[in-house]
Amino acid sequence: MPMRLRLAVHGLRHDRVFHLVAINQRTRRNGKPTELLGIYDPRVKPGGKDHKTMEWSVGRIRYWLDVGAIPSKSVVKLLTMGNILKSESPYYPKSTSDMSPPTSSPSSSSLASSQPVPPKS
Repeated sequence: MPMRLRLAVHGLRHDRVFHLVAINQRTRRNGKPTELLGIYDPRVKPGGKDHKTMEWSVGRIRYWLDVGAIPSKSVVKLLTMGNILKSESPYYPKSTSDMSPPTSSPSSSSLASSQPVPPKS
């Protein structure tokens, strides 16, 4: 059963709260999760907290990562900001400077610059 760590959306339209969950990857976004790992509130509350809040169970998140659960891109960003994932993690997105430009084969570049090839007879 392939597991994912992803965010489930809860709350009213302009007051969303995201639950960090371990869930089967074939289950719908807000389906019943295997385990609730944390709660992320992205809204800054007026007159109260002046920052976004994230409450999570670090031990359980590390357990699911060790077992082979794959985090989504947004979860990787949150876990990196919380120092749970390091930048050398296999889930961390590769920067574009690390990637070499694609090399074209000589035949494809010569075809692009030459005239159309007549059909074979």
